[in-house]
Amino acid sequence: MSEQPRRARTSGKPYRRPKKDPVRILAFEALRAVDERDAYANLVLPPLLRKARENGDFDARDAALATELVYGTLRRQGTYDAVLASCVDRPLGEVDPPVLDVLSLGAHQLLGTRIPTHAAVSATVELARVVLGDGRAKFVNAVLRKVAQHDLDGWLERVAPPYDEDPEDHLSVVHSHPRWVVSALWDSLGGGRAGIEELLRADNDRPEVTLVARPGRATAEELLDEDAAVPGRWSPYAVRLTEGGEPGAIAAVRDGRAGVQDEGSQLVAIALAGAPLDGPDRRWLDGCAGPGGKAALLGALAAERGALLVASEKQTHRAGLVAKALDGNPGPYQVIAADGTRPAWRPGSFDRVLVDVPCTGLGALRRRPEARWRRRPEDLEGFAPLQRGLLRTALESVRVGGVVGYATCSPHLAETRAVVADVLKQHPDTDLVDARPLLPGVPDLGEGPDVQLWPHLHGTDAMYLALIRRTG
Repeated sequence: MSEQPRRARTSGKPYRRPKKDPVRILAFEALRAVDERDAYANLVLPPLLRKARENGDFDARDAALATELVYGTLRRQGTYDAVLASCVDRPLGEVDPPVLDVLSLGAHQLLGTRIPTHAAVSATVELARVVLGDGRAKFVNAVLRKVAQHDLDGWLERVAPPYDEDPEDHLSVVHSHPRWVVSALWDSLGGGRAGIEELLRADNDRPEVTLVARPGRATAEELLDEDAAVPGRWSPYAVRLTEGGEPGAIAAVRDGRAGVQDEGSQLVAIALAGAPLDGPDRRWLDGCAGPGGKAALLGALAAERGALLVASEKQTHRAGLVAKALDGNPGPYQVIAADGTRPAWRPGSFDRVLVDVPCTGLGALRRRPEARWRRRPEDLEGFAPLQRGLLRTALESVRVGGVVGYATCSPHLAETRAVVADVLKQHPDTDLVDARPLLPGVPDLGEGPDVQLWPHLHGTDAMYLALIRRTG
C-alpha cells in the first residue's frame, strides 16, 4: 500500500489521482533538461514538441502554450526567484531543483500570463502531484497562494531595490538579468536609464523567426509567399515570420535553399562581402564556420563572383553541420576540420576572411535566455586568448590588400573593441575599414568604424563587427 491512499482515508476523502496535463508536463521536462544537462531550450524543446504532436497529444495551441511556459519562465527566472524567495521559509538554494522548477512555472503563469489565478494555481499543483508527489504538492500550493496575493508590478515594488539607491540591482531584478550582465551591457551601450531599460526589455521579448534566402538558390520573394511572412528590416535576403510558424514546413528551408538566420548574422556576411578590396577577389575563408549559417550565405555570395569559399571548423561534428549547410551551394567550396589558431593553409592565402569567434553569447539572450544564468564574469578570461588568437591568425591568413571581418555575438567591450585594439597593436600593417557604409539604411550604428547592432534598435541579435584591411 502506498502512503497516498492512507493519507486520503485519514482526511475522510477518497483518494483522487492527479490529472496529467501534457502541456505542463512537457514544459517541466524541458526545464529539467535545461537545469540538469545544461541543455539549451531552443535545442530541447523542438523534439519534445514534435514527439507530442506525433503522439496526438498536442495541437498548435498546446505547442504555443508549452513554448511560452518554457521560454517565459527562463527569461524571467531572476525576477521569479526574487518573488519566490519572499514566499519560501528557507533559502531558495535549499529548495530541491525540481520543486523550484514547478514553482517557477507556477509563478510565470500567475505573474507573466493571462491565465486566471485559480487555474494557474490548480494546474501547477496538479503538475506537482504528478512529478513531485502529493506531499511536496502541498508545499507548492502554499507558496503559490502567497505569490498570487500580488501582481507583477506589486511584487516588483516589494522585491526590487529602489533605482535611486542601486540602479544596477534594480534593473537586475525588474528585467531579470544578472547584475554583472546589466553592468556590462550598460557600459557597452552607454547613455542613461532609458536606453538600457529598452535593451533589457528587448532581451525578454520573444524574437521573430527570421529566414535567409541564399542567393542563387532562393529569393526573398519566394519566401514571402509563405503565411505571415514579411520582408526583413535591413538584409535584402531576410524574411520574417511574424506569427512564428515551423520553418521546417517551408520547402526552400527543407531543401537547404534557405535557412533560419538572425538578420544581424546576415548583415555581418553582407558587410564583409561588400568591403572594397585592392586586387583579386578569388578566395574567401570562414575561419570559425560552425554550425554553418554564415558560411552558407558567404558561399552563395562568393559564388556570384566565381570565388572559392573555404569553411574551417575545429570540431569534426560541427564541420559536418557546415558541410550540410553548404550542400548544393552554386559555387566552389571546401569544408575542412581545422583549428583556426593553427591554420592548415599558407599565410596570405585569402582575399576575404571572417572569424565569428566563440564568445559569451550575451548578444543572443532573446533566443537563449538561459545563457544569462550560466555565464560568469570569469568566462571572459577563458574566451580572451582564443578570440585574440583567432583574430591574429585571420590577419596572417589574408593577403596584403585583403579584408578581415572580426565578429562576435556579444556586445561586451572585453570581447569586441578590447580584442581588436589589443591585436592591432601587434599588427601596425592594418587599417580599420568603416563598416557603416556597407550596411545602407541601417540606423544607429554609432561613430564607427566598427558597428554594434542591438535588439532594441535593430531587432537583431547584438552582433559586433570590425573590418580590418591588411596594408603591408
